Amino acid sequence: MLFILKCMDRDGGAELRVRARLPHLEFVASRAQAFRFGGPLLGEDGVVAGSLMILDLPDEAALDAHMRSDPFFTAGLFRSVEVWHSRQVVPETVAGALAAEVDRQRLRAAELEA
Repeated sequence: MLFILKCMDRDGGAELRVRARLPHLEFVASRAQAFRFGGPLLGEDGVVAGSLMILDLPDEAALDAHMRSDPFFTAGLFRSVEVWHSRQVVPETVAGALAAEVDRQRLRAAELEA
């Protein structure tokens, strides 16, 4: 299951982020297979405002365990965390999946017009 995490840093979190960064990166490296994407959220000024992570984990219990272990979370870096469920459409993980989805949507559109 894909989980999208939008994590916004607490006010004044820059120093906390710097202190927790090495342990966080070591944690990420040890669990790299779970990450589809991970990186900072940047403000218009280029300053880090938070983190965006897309994780491929079996279930919410695994996500909870992940967040209880990640040094960014355990350090209290984030003032808010939004979690969304998703499924990957592009890039395709199975050849032909996008074309099949296009066909399904065309059928659905035709049914709605009928």
